[in-house]
Amino acid sequence: MTRIFNFCAGPAMLPLPVLEKARDELLDFNHTGMSVMEISHRSAAFDEVADRSEACLRRLMSIPDDYAVLFLAGGATTQFAQVPTNLATANRPGAYIVNGSWSKKAFNIADRMGLAHLAASSEQNGFRAIPEPAEWDFDGSHAYLHYVSNETISGVQFQRPPEVAQTLVADMSSDILSRPVDVSKFGVIYAGAQKIICQAGFTVVFVRKDLLLDLPQVIADLHSWKVQEQKGSRLNTPATFAWYIAGLVFEWIEAQGGVERMAELNRNKSERLYNYIDDSSFYLNDIPAEFRSHMNIPFKMTNESLHGQFISEAEAAGLSSLKGHRSVGGMRASIYNAMPIEGIEALIEFMADFEQKTG
Repeated sequence: MTRIFNFCAGPAMLPLPVLEKARDELLDFNHTGMSVMEISHRSAAFDEVADRSEACLRRLMSIPDDYAVLFLAGGATTQFAQVPTNLATANRPGAYIVNGSWSKKAFNIADRMGLAHLAASSEQNGFRAIPEPAEWDFDGSHAYLHYVSNETISGVQFQRPPEVAQTLVADMSSDILSRPVDVSKFGVIYAGAQKIICQAGFTVVFVRKDLLLDLPQVIADLHSWKVQEQKGSRLNTPATFAWYIAGLVFEWIEAQGGVERMAELNRNKSERLYNYIDDSSFYLNDIPAEFRSHMNIPFKMTNESLHGQFISEAEAAGLSSLKGHRSVGGMRASIYNAMPIEGIEALIEFMADFEQKTG
């Protein structure tokens, strides 16, 4: 069997050692005689999975004790509704920075609930930048300030968290565990898992415990962070296999040297690809350098009629899922933690050969 380089924005590639360990344990987890997919989520065997996963994640991100760590079903889009449900009221809505398609979706969902205020937007320039902080419109009357730290479609990333007095809420679905983060600066961090942590259908949420509030009885317990924290993220049957895979990924990151080492590798990977694109007159990325993502690198060719051929031939060469999002076209290389430097080198070599052949 030959493994390819998967540049998909999500579901994304997982570390090979994680997949191999899951394969080896698939039929008999921890000498139980059962697969981890078969054991009860309330058993001692799964308690060990849950406890080890949380402990490792807390170490990796230095999560303070006064934060709850939740492992929930669904994706980040589920949290687009749960954030305002748990934090906002009609008289005290959340404020939103819209700097890409996903932050726009988060705002739109909260807005439909009557719980959102638009603090700033870069939509007018095609989401190619982050609005200047001096232009942000929000104050102490808002329950929180929400932003998406890395926009996968446009390839725009906050290089550091906003410095604000208000409760800060971040969707880190596509850059969590890719660089150090001071969790104490945030009220809430959440991340859909299918890009960096595990397979789709799973989300991690960090909530400062003073923000765990009682919700009105008309709101289902399943949507309450406080109830989920009280029930150990097991109010109902969770996505147990995803939780198990997440724990293996956390342990793999720790074994590689932790988040600091991931940041070093990710900088190296992204700089190599950006430098190649910038040095070429055949390829281009038009995101200003100060806003460029280290995780998702969109690019086009000056001759856009070649995009289809490029994607097709790249696929045949074992470079999968380089097609850009349908809303922007072109190509996109998603290079999360599990993408090795060899994948970047193979992509650059292919790009050079393609340019020589067609340019």
